[in-house]
Amino acid sequence: MKHSQHGEAHGSISGNTLMAIDPVCGMSVDPSKTPHFAHHQGSDFFFCSTRCRERFVADAEKFISAKMPAEDHAEVEGVRFTCPMHPEIVQSLPGNCPKCGMALEPMMPAADDKDNPELSDFSRRFWLTLPLSFCVLLLAMFGHRIDTVSANTRTWLEFAMATPVVLWAAKPFFERWLVSLRTLNLNMWTLIGTGVAAAYAYSVAGAFFPQVFPDSFQEHGRIGVYFEASAVIVSLTLLGQLLELKARSKTSAAIKALLNLSPKSARRINQDGSEEDIPLNQVQVGNRLRVRPGEKVPTDGDVLDGQSSVDESMLTGESMPVSKAVGDSVIGATMNRSGALIIRATRIGADSMLAQIVQMVADAQRSRAPMQRLADTVSFWFVLAVISTSILTFVVWGVFGPEPSWVYAILNAVAVLIIACPCALGLATPMSIMVATGRAAGSGILFRNAEAIENMRNVDTLIVDKTGTLTLGRPVFEDVLSVDGFSEDEVVRLAASLDQGSEHPMAEAIVSEARRRNLMLVKAEDFESRSGMGVHGRVEGQVIALGNSVLLKSTGISSEALESEAEKRRQRGASVVFLAVQGNLAGLISVADPIKSTTLPALAALRKIGIRVVMATGDGASTARSVAKTLGIDEVHGECRPQDKLALVHALKSQGCTVAMAGDGINDAPALAAADVGIAMGTGTDVAMSSAQVTLVKGDLNGIVRAVVVSKQTVANMKQNLAFALLYNAIGVPVAAGVLYPVFGLLLSPMLAAMAMSLSSVSVIGNALRLRGTD
Repeated sequence: MKHSQHGEAHGSISGNTLMAIDPVCGMSVDPSKTPHFAHHQGSDFFFCSTRCRERFVADAEKFISAKMPAEDHAEVEGVRFTCPMHPEIVQSLPGNCPKCGMALEPMMPAADDKDNPELSDFSRRFWLTLPLSFCVLLLAMFGHRIDTVSANTRTWLEFAMATPVVLWAAKPFFERWLVSLRTLNLNMWTLIGTGVAAAYAYSVAGAFFPQVFPDSFQEHGRIGVYFEASAVIVSLTLLGQLLELKARSKTSAAIKALLNLSPKSARRINQDGSEEDIPLNQVQVGNRLRVRPGEKVPTDGDVLDGQSSVDESMLTGESMPVSKAVGDSVIGATMNRSGALIIRATRIGADSMLAQIVQMVADAQRSRAPMQRLADTVSFWFVLAVISTSILTFVVWGVFGPEPSWVYAILNAVAVLIIACPCALGLATPMSIMVATGRAAGSGILFRNAEAIENMRNVDTLIVDKTGTLTLGRPVFEDVLSVDGFSEDEVVRLAASLDQGSEHPMAEAIVSEARRRNLMLVKAEDFESRSGMGVHGRVEGQVIALGNSVLLKSTGISSEALESEAEKRRQRGASVVFLAVQGNLAGLISVADPIKSTTLPALAALRKIGIRVVMATGDGASTARSVAKTLGIDEVHGECRPQDKLALVHALKSQGCTVAMAGDGINDAPALAAADVGIAMGTGTDVAMSSAQVTLVKGDLNGIVRAVVVSKQTVANMKQNLAFALLYNAIGVPVAAGVLYPVFGLLLSPMLAAMAMSLSSVSVIGNALRLRGTD
């Protein structure tokens, strides 16, 4: 089947099905399922509904030409673009959303993505025209006090300064305004475009044709013009867009950080035994790859030769490295800590574990319904009501009003549009959010967006990771036990002396403890690491072995005398190593990831406000149960991979729970992104913080309780602001339409309408600022 570039098939998010783009509304359509299609000029077009098909058939060229600007963009292979407001819009070319006019964004950001071109464009428009808006505002407010500048001169100066702002800086807004009118997807852009156009057009008429206005509209020697209103609205809207674009750009930071985890190259072993470094994208399934100590594993594979310990904390959250030997699987982007490995590549590219995590994060981020969707639904009917009221006002005053009736009709219709300009409505939520986020930041709580603040108050279930969230996230010396003939200090000193050259986290904990005790360490000789078992060497001429029971058995030493004590420590969630000196058991050392001092009181506070706590960790089941028992957590999930945590989030949400996920590692990123509210510990990874909607700077779970309080107070304030804004419009629009004129002879000129509009905004801001003083 043939498709033109306007109705071409595109890959869907969920699979390999080719999807077509409805040329009327821009939605993705499955050609094999939709019954709505049309043939035009040798190409087939597919539609989401009968209505879209009928509109296309009636004027096909209109919709085809409307898609032409996308041809100016070069197609990027394998990249799909979507609208942040309308995720159902998916296409293979960059451009603007056919529904709202917003710039489309890549569904999967690249690691080397440059700055957002829309952000750069809006920033240039804002900063270049801000001085003009500021000057025209000052001239409008205080110009009548300057005796040397006539009223007529002030009008033309305001016109000259406001025109670049309205016609150039606001050009993207008017484009979106036109799209909203053409597609009948009425939204906030319809309101802003209509209000700015009305204020500017009225002012231009007042400047060029002052004679058509009645004398009552003379003000300070001239017709009242509102160039300052149109210019300031544009600048404020640009500022809001800059803040929004910067916030949205951060949502892709998690994906970019994940993509940057992969090494750029791999060392391939060829058939003839020679070795060469090749770009990662040239690795093929079955290639033999060498991974040297300190290097990242290039891709998923199986170990063919060698032994090592590999840091897989990015996937499991477990701070202890995992031993790898022949036959074991390794995962791409994990860190090889000690020995050299030769692996055979088994999964590459999009099939690799890292790529799957990236895809999960991207899918989860897009799955959130944007908060603005509800506002757009309300705006649709609000815009219809305002425009209808303005048209009705124009007709009624023109037909039944006093002379000059049509002048009054124009003025009152414009007053309706200006007073209904959505400043108060638009500020109602952002101002509350701005004040609340500032207040929360002072308490160590960083909210990424309004959605997080809104959802936080509804959370009834909290999933917590163990490592780094409930615990410190790093091994710490717990205790030492010696046998007869050895002191505890001697056991620690000998173990630390042997471990000085090791990078293993347990070794670091033992060495730190020795230094805390001010023990004199000596250099070890004949040091050798045995992957998965431990280390051995010579210290002060004595043969020393430090590791697990398997290491001791391999040298003919029994650890049975201390096994019961070792098992007690393992049951508490600690890791245990034995020390042998000259073939004799000397003692044991236990190292654990300790529970934070703030965890127990925080969990008690969470339960008090009715939040159910569930623990999900990559640790073994016994360790997970031990920690959970200590903390009084009844629901425990151990040995959780990233996809297991993600599945748990979805399962709880399907039960009707409002789920928050608290974690600190890369392995938590998909679940953080999928939860109703993702909460990252500020002491964790950048990927976790980028995926989450809330970051607790201090890594303290008590911050969740404070975040819930802030959320409840902020949402209450937002509702107050929205109620005031709607009440203001309910009163202001009829007054501007002239309903009081028959009884009181009262009319609301556009100048008074603009003043009322400003006062409403000030009231909303004042109410929002009250949040700063709440406890």
